Amino acid sequence: MRSPIPAYLEEVLNDTVDGGEVASYIPELARANPDRLSAALCMADGTIYGAGEVETRFSIQSISKPFVYALALQENGVQAVMERIGVEPSGETFNSASLDPKTQRPDNPMVNIGAIATHALVMPDGTCAERSEAVRRGLSAFAGRQLQIDQAVYSSEISTAFRNHSLAYLVRSVDGFEQDPREIVEGYTRQCSLLVDVRDLAVMAMTLANSGVNPVTKERVVHADVAQQVLSVLTTCGMYDATGDWMTQVGIPAKSGVGGGVIGALPGQVGAAVFSPRLDDVGNSVRGVQAFERFSKDMGMHLLKAPPLSKDVVRTATMRSTALGPVHAVELQGPLRFSSAERVMRRLEQVPHDNYGVALDLTRVSSADEVSRRMLLEAMRSLRNEGHRIYLVDPKGSVPDRDLGDGSLPLQAASLDTLDTPRNH
Repeated sequence: MRSPIPAYLEEVLNDTVDGGEVASYIPELARANPDRLSAALCMADGTIYGAGEVETRFSIQSISKPFVYALALQENGVQAVMERIGVEPSGETFNSASLDPKTQRPDNPMVNIGAIATHALVMPDGTCAERSEAVRRGLSAFAGRQLQIDQAVYSSEISTAFRNHSLAYLVRSVDGFEQDPREIVEGYTRQCSLLVDVRDLAVMAMTLANSGVNPVTKERVVHADVAQQVLSVLTTCGMYDATGDWMTQVGIPAKSGVGGGVIGALPGQVGAAVFSPRLDDVGNSVRGVQAFERFSKDMGMHLLKAPPLSKDVVRTATMRSTALGPVHAVELQGPLRFSSAERVMRRLEQVPHDNYGVALDLTRVSSADEVSRRMLLEAMRSLRNEGHRIYLVDPKGSVPDRDLGDGSLPLQAASLDTLDTPRNH
């Protein structure tokens, strides 16, 4: 069979209603074909679905901001970056000349004044050319291919970058960076002029949603905590002063660009992108916003949509007779997070103090986060201290660090059926 997802994307694009105007304050963008339309989804395993003119390339513009922010965080650390750039919604237009009155920092890295300050934090001791190349390489790693600058867009933008120059001088005047403001604006403009298509953007978004690992190349681009920081800022600041409406109606961490692109990164699930050049009054793609509203509604993609409770994480809990004597066998299933691991803890509390073995079978566990791993290890340590011999069936390595606190490890078994012949790893 053929997946219905491409047909669904075509349907969504066909159902959007055009409106708005292309960005006219940048001459090259004013000449863009306003009827271009495409969409793409990238899944966690790197599978990409597309519809419309997916090969059409356009300048990334402000969608570059979260990725350059990620590069700055990766290079300098969260605390050092936050000393220069805040994370609060500005409530003002994207090109507002606004600094926090107390800290003299830009409000956040998703408005122009904050993005200019962010660019200066990438290779701060390098030349303008070196910094621009570092940004190009970094965004290429997010996209999984080598991105290039659209020289026509760059020339057009830099010739009209009077506002951005004034913002750069404002940040420089309060020691927001040490470099020449003209060089920072030059590099920032090059950053915004990188050419992408919707498939690139979907992969880039999924890299953030995949804790910093590119789903196509499998390369770790940034640390997981960096990706989390970027997604957090996108949630509150990514769609300018329409972010509140976006988060209530769509509920996906997102970023738009005046070139007509919109990305959304739903953690652990999907990276999405839509391209349509006509913009609304805020500067977001009219048809892009409509498409994301459909994605959220049709596919339940709202970030705050509560998942079903894991009521049956304990698949079975029985006594088994083995050559080593009776064993309490507890078989788990599904994803393990705090709430589901807590249910496992409650079930293990019911294991009596009878000195029989306890076997935990994780064969059907699909994933386990760090919190649930620690909870399982603590449970095994407590059971061991109560006099139980611990067996672990973990073929997927869901609990990679199995030290129970004193250098001891649980006995490993290939399956519950082989508990007669456990082997210690």
